[in-house]
Amino acid sequence: MVTGPNPALAPLPEEWPEELQYLEQAAVPPPLEPDSCSDSDPCLNWLFVDLNSYFASVEQEVRPELRGRPVGVVPMMADTTCCIAASYEAKAHGVKTGTIVADAKRKCPGLVLVEARHEIYVDYHHRIVEAVESCLPVTAVLSIDEMACRLMGRERPLLAALELGRKVKATIQEKVGSTLRSSVGLATNRYLAKVASDMEKPDGLVALPLDILPEALRQLALRDLPGIGARTEKRLNGQGIRTMEDLLALDCEKAGELWGSVWGERLWHWLRGEDFDMAETEHLKSLSHQHVLAPEMRTTEKAWAVAHKLLHKAAMRLRSGGLWASGIGLVVGFAVPRSQNTPVSRFGVPTRGWRGELRLSECQDNPTLIAALLRLWNQRPAGLEYDQPYFIGVYLNGLVPDRLHSLNLFDAVDGAKSRARLLAAMDALNHKYGMSTLAPATMLTAYKAAPTRIAFHSIPELF
Repeated sequence: MVTGPNPALAPLPEEWPEELQYLEQAAVPPPLEPDSCSDSDPCLNWLFVDLNSYFASVEQEVRPELRGRPVGVVPMMADTTCCIAASYEAKAHGVKTGTIVADAKRKCPGLVLVEARHEIYVDYHHRIVEAVESCLPVTAVLSIDEMACRLMGRERPLLAALELGRKVKATIQEKVGSTLRSSVGLATNRYLAKVASDMEKPDGLVALPLDILPEALRQLALRDLPGIGARTEKRLNGQGIRTMEDLLALDCEKAGELWGSVWGERLWHWLRGEDFDMAETEHLKSLSHQHVLAPEMRTTEKAWAVAHKLLHKAAMRLRSGGLWASGIGLVVGFAVPRSQNTPVSRFGVPTRGWRGELRLSECQDNPTLIAALLRLWNQRPAGLEYDQPYFIGVYLNGLVPDRLHSLNLFDAVDGAKSRARLLAAMDALNHKYGMSTLAPATMLTAYKAAPTRIAFHSIPELF
């Protein structure tokens, strides 16, 4: 692992070493080879920027009285919801993303709760992208707090890449906000650059050139790798893979077998530093929206309105991303009396859960999706114990990008083309004037419920 000095102590651009001055100042580049790499100064291909505790940091930037204090950002002021972000002062007390508010208050009695203001986070996101763009082009915006930049030519040698990383970090603080800290990762491929950005937080700068890659990776746990969560780790453990040493010892074919998909083979190549274009192979596989209902919304009629609104937002995201859904799912949590000894949800509510799913012909139009959601809604359990829904989740899965979409018999019908044009016009108006400008009448009772939230992987332009 190669780390840069603390950016707070890093020299200003005009004090860069003489051999790097051309990055900022030279009108005509020195006569060097495009990739002036060597054994002592290896090449890197990607720079990955990850904003630290983003939502909480923006709140501390906008409200100076919150600086230095433990802050938890929440979707609503309720003890049964969870923190969607926590400042590093709060994290020091064990409060993190996903911590139930009631638990967070016990862990950190001085915690300041702030209701999320997503429009501000989106505004700062665009300002941060602009700041990074002033240093080098942003190749891919991966979430509201992450972006990746491909290094080219004289940006690729290790020393130059480290200086560029320092410049990106300093520029964000100078042009956007002094309290906004970021971690920058550098590596030969985008996946490893993401791994590097997570290795030193907050305010880190880490490079993983090929010569130190195997040893650096062996220091990590399996869960440190993006794409390996609790369930995947458990499955790997069941196959005898418990450490990074075990994972790195696999051959490519065995890695593919373990994952049961091309993902395992991709990971095998990425962990060896190989770089290839991911644009043609990656896209969202599913998208979802969920909402914990306020007490006054916990009726069958209002819960259906919320489910309809969640589908409306999911369908807009689907079309915005040029995707088609081949499956739809509905999740409903029903609140029950504590005396019934039922499991308690992560929101602290005794609950019974129900989930239903339908397969679809690849589609992205509202009428088809609404009809499928209604079928699922009518399949939910009935009875007195199911008359108080408190949680609704809607998801679309089996997503297929435009380039892989298979036409069916009805795609060429003029009516289908007219509906597509109508939906495009409706989406354009909703993007410009608000998500509920044009929407089905059945959503009216949920107009103020389930407001737009930004998951970290969301497409910020949608909001």
